[in-house]
Amino acid sequence: MSSAWHHIHGFERLSLCDWPGRSSCVIFLGGCNMRCPTCHNWQLAWEAEKLPVLARKDIEAYVNARRTWLDGIVITGGEATRVSGLAALAADLKAYGLPLKIDSNGLCPDVLESLLREGLADAFSIDVKGPWRLYPRLSGGTTSPEEAQTSLERVFTLAREFPEAFMFRMTRVPILADADVAEARTYLPKGFTLKIQDFVPPRRAQHAEADSQTRRASGNVVDRPHSGSHSQGAEGQRHQGPTAL
Repeated sequence: MSSAWHHIHGFERLSLCDWPGRSSCVIFLGGCNMRCPTCHNWQLAWEAEKLPVLARKDIEAYVNARRTWLDGIVITGGEATRVSGLAALAADLKAYGLPLKIDSNGLCPDVLESLLREGLADAFSIDVKGPWRLYPRLSGGTTSPEEAQTSLERVFTLAREFPEAFMFRMTRVPILADADVAEARTYLPKGFTLKIQDFVPPRRAQHAEADSQTRRASGNVVDRPHSGSHSQGAEGQRHQGPTAL
């Protein structure tokens, strides 16, 4: 099995926003199972092999030295749940005695459940991209409405069982109308709120390709709310990008 340590391409020493109410350090894993045309970490998500791998010893040295004042560790991406060896990485980090949160798009519910039940993660931030019917467009053509609904509903079931472990959020990309946001809110289990994050256009020359095979441009998905039929496209936002050690 490949070590997830070999997929760490970014590390943020201190964040006050990635885990609400906590000061945390943030580990960035490369690779993603979506092609969201508005992704801020597009190179980390789709071209991680072009980025340097950060040394495990440097990350562990930092965590060990700062663990008395850090409130937690966040693993993000990319999409962390698709990285082989994630559980082992989580176990290594949990050994420092800090709570661990994982950011995810929710498409790998088996991984989330395993981490939760084995005590390898304490919290999850789950991105709800929008209404199920818009997932093909929001994911850059990678995710069908059926896959999104099936996967996220399993995550919602876990959230009902472990309500303290889950947070849900949505980035309000320009194609999402008020009605779309309201519809997505209805998916959440009772008692949960959907945190809406403002969209900030990514700093790159063009948006991600909607079709990873033909590498066609993603069209008008960033420009305006949908109306009627859609072309493929849109979403995926976090930071402007990770920093190295």
